[in-house]
Amino acid sequence: MKKYFDIKNKLFLAPLAGISDRAFRLICKQFGADVTVTEMVSAKGLYYKDKKTASLLSFGENEKPIGIQLFGSEPDIIEYAVKTVTELSPQFIDINMGCPVPKIVGNKEGAFLMTQPNKVFEIVKKASAATPLPVSIKIRAGFDETAKNAVEIAKIAEAAGASFITVHGRTKTQMYSGQANLQIIEQVKTHVKIPVIGNGDIFSFQAALKMKEETGCDALMIARGAFGNPFIFEEIKSGFSGQTYIPPSDKQRIETAILHLKKIIRFKGEKTAITESRKHMAWYLKGMKNSAEVKNKIFTANTLEELENILNQYIKNLS
Repeated sequence: MKKYFDIKNKLFLAPLAGISDRAFRLICKQFGADVTVTEMVSAKGLYYKDKKTASLLSFGENEKPIGIQLFGSEPDIIEYAVKTVTELSPQFIDINMGCPVPKIVGNKEGAFLMTQPNKVFEIVKKASAATPLPVSIKIRAGFDETAKNAVEIAKIAEAAGASFITVHGRTKTQMYSGQANLQIIEQVKTHVKIPVIGNGDIFSFQAALKMKEETGCDALMIARGAFGNPFIFEEIKSGFSGQTYIPPSDKQRIETAILHLKKIIRFKGEKTAITESRKHMAWYLKGMKNSAEVKNKIFTANTLEELENILNQYIKNLS
């Protein structure tokens, strides 16, 4: 009997390679994310005991409910990985079948699996049988415009034992261009009995409302909409509860950026954190007055003290 995990009306932070580490997950939880998911974790990396891969599995009790996302293409190796991560007691295990990155697809993983319905069934069947935890999959609308088979893959996953499914409304070949196809998500929701999470282009409450109304999805997953904007979870929750949302001031955004940076340092050390935080800092500053010069300074800073001084001086200049 699978452990029950209620996803109804939850806001998920998407699994984002190189982005949704512990620091980012905690920041998003602080601002209202209900559920987070780890970065993509290689099933093969776990099988071969790769230390860097194993480090991606680290999470704390304060990050729960959390899912672990695995990627791979070999059913037996995914089965091994599922058994391994079950011991860490996440709330669910997700199998990535939607990543469009050429390196992943070239290894016949991620979105490539959408061209392999029989393998999808085998992977989900073995994964589901290997754990008492719910197993989900994350897919796209299809591989390309000629093969929008999300409904077929969703039905196969359901038959194989998947507990829920996330659908990003773009094809693999679209990457992140164009617009997410909400009709595909609605079709998946219509054709399966398991819960469906809608994903793609949720950058505001209005976009979240549109996704919910047009697809009937059970929950929402936010990805790029949270880049430099963990406040989006508060915005969406305020909107659905009928409350007036007051967006953060530029000063509050920068203070959150500094808090985020300190969390990265806590988990990865100052040297690594300074490098990895640069993209986040640039996202927090996006659209702010005279931010281009500040971004340039950030990309040359090498210590926490330097970065804090740059950002604090910018706050003073704003006031």
